Amino acid sequence: MRHFLIVFSLLFCASCVSAEPQVVLNGERFVVELATTPKQQALGLMFRDSLPDDRGMLFIFPSATTRSFWMKNTRIPLDIFYFDEDLKLVSVAENVRPCRTQQCPTYPSAGPARYVLELNAGKAAELGTQKGDELVLDLE
Repeated sequence: MRHFLIVFSLLFCASCVSAEPQVVLNGERFVVELATTPKQQALGLMFRDSLPDDRGMLFIFPSATTRSFWMKNTRIPLDIFYFDEDLKLVSVAENVRPCRTQQCPTYPSAGPARYVLELNAGKAAELGTQKGDELVLDLE
């Protein structure tokens, strides 16, 4: 029994240390990959064939400005959420489809955004998101 408790304690502590970055939007938690460098931001979720339902990508920019995303080389439909410096929802591009042509449309934010969250298409409707909703960050 003592060995079991030691192993359990080690596993419990190891899971605390290796926590992945997460966000909470309208009460739902998502594990996110962070895109903080220009190279990571340019690649985004390109060339991926799937995205688990509880996962996403969070783009963090140094300042807020009008942002515009596109879907070139992105294989899965997404919802793109734009948040301002105060983590308030500015706008959402819903059910954005993959682009398989040379000229891909862009999806701009409705106002200045510093954070952009990409989740599977349909999440905005499922969560009932509205302008002003707050994104909660748990990045440690």
